[in-house]
Amino acid sequence: MLKEFSAKLRESIDKLTRLGSVGKEEVDELVRDIQRSLIAADVDVELVFSLSETIKMRAMEKLPAGLTRKEHVIKVVYEELTRILGEKKSDVSLQKKRILLAGLYGSGKTSTAAKLARFYQKKGLKPLLVCCDTVRPAAYEQLQQLATLIDADFYGEKGNKGPSDVLRNALKKPGDVIIVDSSGRNALDSDLIREIRKLNDILKPDEKILVLPADIGQAAKQQSQAFNEALGITDIIVTKLDATAKGGGALTACYQTGARVKFITTGETVEDLSAYDPQKFVARLIGFPDLETLLEKAKAAMDEKKAEKIIKGDFDLEDFYSQIEGMQKMGPLSGVLDMMGLGKLGAKVPGGIDAQSGKMTRWKYVMQSMSKEEKANPGILNSSRIRRIAKGSGTNESDVRELLASYNKIKKMVKKIKPERLKHGGFGGMLQGFGIK
Repeated sequence: MLKEFSAKLRESIDKLTRLGSVGKEEVDELVRDIQRSLIAADVDVELVFSLSETIKMRAMEKLPAGLTRKEHVIKVVYEELTRILGEKKSDVSLQKKRILLAGLYGSGKTSTAAKLARFYQKKGLKPLLVCCDTVRPAAYEQLQQLATLIDADFYGEKGNKGPSDVLRNALKKPGDVIIVDSSGRNALDSDLIREIRKLNDILKPDEKILVLPADIGQAAKQQSQAFNEALGITDIIVTKLDATAKGGGALTACYQTGARVKFITTGETVEDLSAYDPQKFVARLIGFPDLETLLEKAKAAMDEKKAEKIIKGDFDLEDFYSQIEGMQKMGPLSGVLDMMGLGKLGAKVPGGIDAQSGKMTRWKYVMQSMSKEEKANPGILNSSRIRRIAKGSGTNESDVRELLASYNKIKKMVKKIKPERLKHGGFGGMLQGFGIK
């Protein structure tokens, strides 16, 4: 998320922390760096300069007890960035509700509907996806396919050009969370306003969510204001944060209009939607660890019993395979490192940290070509078996040998580490074992 902005911000803060002492000149230089980074991320210029003056003023105020000037300056930067990026986390209620999604063409509204359904599905609620986009060709098929992918209920009427009729019929169907995907347009015109107000009157939604793409930049301010006047928006979802360096504009523009960002999407799969927490978001931008989110992802992705075996060092290749699958479910390795506060580690890996995912995928193919006996006892793998496995998996013998070497290395390393330490830093250990140093 906002990788370029984050990298520049971390570089500026690292430069500050390396200084012997910090005074007004050093703070001014830091603020100039932050200004350039925010403007590059498409944040409104007036807001940037307002933020700059606040940081300068607060940075040189009387030091709070127990903090050095450097620590105080970093704390101020964190607090002020959090303020303009939303300040507080929006509440996500886990109860029966009706949700109306609004947005223009290209916002990612339909795929966001499915991601939202998946989010509530994982919380134990039964979603119903309703296609009221009767304008865009293939909107019906797209939402139907996504509903099938996540095994969620779907309702739509192909060929019916009356979204109000479709919605009335959909409301006769059961569902804990009814998510209505409305039509989009190239602009918020009078026809779209009339249509979405009709849907609003029929649905009587608990939440009216505007879907905004991150690459819209500062135009988010005008869109959120216009949709709010037409509909009374309760929340915003910012999409495509992984695909643009301009996402700062959308996030801060929402803040400027008083709207609350509830969710963000950072990928193309149905799992790539997260509740937006400005404090955690800014912490990751700066390079502070977000261990709470990391542990939540790990718990959802990994088999706890097999993870226990890994921690004890008592694991075979079957268990190892399970943990690789779990790590891949957690998303790109760069994101995992960011949550650990180790984003800089990824930058040092030749070809980029996410290139390691390709290595782990090859290892999965290798292990899929092994027999149960070979996975349970890798010590029996001689040259002829390695040749057979490489041929069967479509990989090279060097890939098989690299997997075995890494497996043995991790196993030895884990046995030397105390279990308590591994529970807190085991990801770093596993990454080292994958050849990431």
